[in-house]
Amino acid sequence: MKKLDKASAKERIEKLRELINDYRHHYHVLDESTMSEAAADSLKHELSELEKEFPGLITADSPTQRIAGGIAKGFTKIKHSKRMLSLNDVFDKAEIEAWVKRIQKLQPEVKFKFFSDIKLDGLACALVYKDGVLEKAITRGDGFVGEDVTSNVKTIQSVPLKLNSNEKGIIEVRGEIVLFKADFDKLNAKLEASGEKVYANPRNLAAGTIRQLDSALVAKRPLQFFAYDLMEGEYAEGKNTHLGVYKRLTELGFKTSGVWKAFEDIDSLEENIANWETKRKELKFNSDGFVIKIDDRRAYQSLGIVGKAPRGAVAFKYPAEQSTTKLKDIFISIGRTGAATPVAILEPVNLDGSTVSMATLHNAREIERKDIRVGDTVIVEKAGDIIPAVVEPLIELRTGEEVKYKFPDDCPECSTKLIKLKLEDAVWRCPNNSCPARISRKIQHFAARGAMDIEGMGEKNIEALLNARLITDQADIFKLKQAELEELERFAELSAKNLVEAIAEKKEPELAKFIFALGIRQVGAQTAIDLANNFGSLEKLSEANLENLTEIDGVGEVVAESILAWFGDQENQEMLLKFKEFGVQPKEVKLNSGDGIGSIAGKLSGKSFVITGSLSLSGMSREEAADKIRALGGVFQSSVGKGTTYLIAGGKVGESKLKKAEKFGTEVIDEKELLDLINQV
Repeated sequence: MKKLDKASAKERIEKLRELINDYRHHYHVLDESTMSEAAADSLKHELSELEKEFPGLITADSPTQRIAGGIAKGFTKIKHSKRMLSLNDVFDKAEIEAWVKRIQKLQPEVKFKFFSDIKLDGLACALVYKDGVLEKAITRGDGFVGEDVTSNVKTIQSVPLKLNSNEKGIIEVRGEIVLFKADFDKLNAKLEASGEKVYANPRNLAAGTIRQLDSALVAKRPLQFFAYDLMEGEYAEGKNTHLGVYKRLTELGFKTSGVWKAFEDIDSLEENIANWETKRKELKFNSDGFVIKIDDRRAYQSLGIVGKAPRGAVAFKYPAEQSTTKLKDIFISIGRTGAATPVAILEPVNLDGSTVSMATLHNAREIERKDIRVGDTVIVEKAGDIIPAVVEPLIELRTGEEVKYKFPDDCPECSTKLIKLKLEDAVWRCPNNSCPARISRKIQHFAARGAMDIEGMGEKNIEALLNARLITDQADIFKLKQAELEELERFAELSAKNLVEAIAEKKEPELAKFIFALGIRQVGAQTAIDLANNFGSLEKLSEANLENLTEIDGVGEVVAESILAWFGDQENQEMLLKFKEFGVQPKEVKLNSGDGIGSIAGKLSGKSFVITGSLSLSGMSREEAADKIRALGGVFQSSVGKGTTYLIAGGKVGESKLKKAEKFGTEVIDEKELLDLINQV
C-alpha cells in the first residue's frame, strides 16, 4: 500500500476508527453483522499497522486500545476480578516467528514451550464459583465490566452448577459460549418460518440468545460452553502450565475443545496449525484460527501486557475468504462470447492463501448499483473458491478523491460499438466476431483442459500464433506445421515438434468435448454431453430445429436459440468445413433409439457432483473425474446448489462450498467414496 504522510494517515486512521467502532457496536452490542468478521479483521490490522507507524496518532478511544463489546441494556453490570483481555492477531508463519523473536528478546534466558487451542467463534464469558457452586456468569463487556447473565448461563447443560471438587473459596473459569453449526441452521430455519429475524452466523445467535431477558427461551436453545482458562483461587495459581490448567478444567467437569496441545518448539506448533486448516471445517463449531500461548504460566505472566493484549499470547487467523484493499483502476476484458466484463485492479492483498491483485466487477449495472468508484477501499472475496470478486465499497472511508467509473461505449480491443442483445440484459457485448480479444479467448477456450485439452496451446503461445498470422480461428490450429513454428521466437525444434504432435492426437475428439470446445454461448460441459447423447453426431446437431432441441431435458428456448444462431452463422459454417478439411472428425455417439434422437442413460443418472479442494484420485485428475461422472450419466457442476447430490471434498476446501452443502442437504464425501461410487457401476 502507498506510504502515507502524517496528515493523510491521520485522516485514514480517523475514518478506520469510526467504521470499526460502528462494526463493533453492531456486532458485540446489537448482535448484528454489518460486514464479515474477516473484512473487519483486515480493517483492524490496517489500523494497527498505521498506529505502529505513527504512534503519536494513537488515542485512548482507538479500537486498538480497548476490548471489543459493550453493555447491553437490561442487565446488571459487574466488574471483572481481572480484566478480560483480547489478543493481537497474526496471519502467517512470519508473523508468528516475529512474535516469538520479540518475547525471546525480553526473556533470552528462557527456552519457551508453547500451548495452542482452536479459536472458538462465540461469546466470551467468565463463570465465578464460590465453594464449588456457580455464583455468577459475566459476559466480557468492555473487558473491565460485563453483564450479569447468570440465570441464562445456568440453562446451558455443559455448564456445571457444582464443580467436581471440594475446593473452598473462589474459582473463576473463563470460556466461550457457542452454538453448533447444525443447531444454528435448525434455529434459523424455525425463525425464518415464523417470520422472525434470522441471524448472520452462530456467534451472533449465541450472543443474542444469552442477552434474552427470558431464561425460559434461552433454555430452548442448545448453547454450549467451552472452558479455556482458570483465573482465580489458590488451586489455579498453583498450576504452572496452560496444559495443566486444561487438564484441571476437565477434572472440574468442564467441556474443552479437544483440539488443545502443548509443543516443545514453534516448528511442531506451526505444523499442527497447518494440519488443522482443512480439518477444522469438520468441527461442530466455527473457528477461524488458533490461540497460541507460552505454556509456562509464570513466564506468561511475567511478560506482561501491552495495551489490550498479553505479550505471551497471540491469535493466529487462517487466510480470510474476505479482505479489504484499495481499488486502483478498472479495465474491460472482452470474453469469447463478446461479453465486456469490468475488472478491478487492486492493491495486492492476501486472500484465502493467495495474493490477489485483480477481481471481477461483473457488469456495468453492478458497478452502478453498488456505487463502486476508482480509489475506493473495497471488500473483496473469493467467489466460488476461485474467482475474486468485489463485494462492496466502504463509502465511510472516502476522501472525496474517488472517481465514478464511466463504462465505455466502444470495445477497447477493436473499437466496435458495444451492444446489449436484449434491453434488459446487464451485460454489454462486442458484436464483432473478428475482434482480436474474442478470437484469442475462443481459441484459449477451445484448447483448454475440459475442452480439447491440447498441451502447449496456452495463452502466450496462442497470442504468438495470432500475431504471426499462422492462425485466425480454432480450426487453423490443425494446419500448423513444425517448420513454421520453429521460425517463431517462442518455439525451438523440440517444443514445435511436441505441439504439432499434441494437436494431431486431438483429431478424433469425443463429440461432447468438441461441442463444448466450440464455445457456443449458453452451452456448458453438461449441456454439450446432453447434446452429444441425444443427436449422436455434429452433423445431426447442426440440422436440429427448435423443437428437437427443446425436447432435451435442461435445454430451454434461450439455449436452443443460441445453438441455432451459432450453426446459422456463415463464419462458423466455414470454420466447420475447415475442421473437415484438416482431418478433424469428432467420434459419433451410438444412440439407444433408431430415430436419431435418443438418450444415453448411465448408472450415475440423476446424481449431480461438485468437486472442491485439491484431489489426488489415484492418478485421476479433476477433469478426468468429471469426464467419468458425465460418462456414467451424472451431472458435474461448478458450484453447490439445491439439486447437488454430492460434494467431493479433498485437500484444502473452501468454507463457502461446505456451508452451501450444509444448507442444501448435499452429502459431503471424500475422494475414496467418489472412487467407490465410480467403480461400483
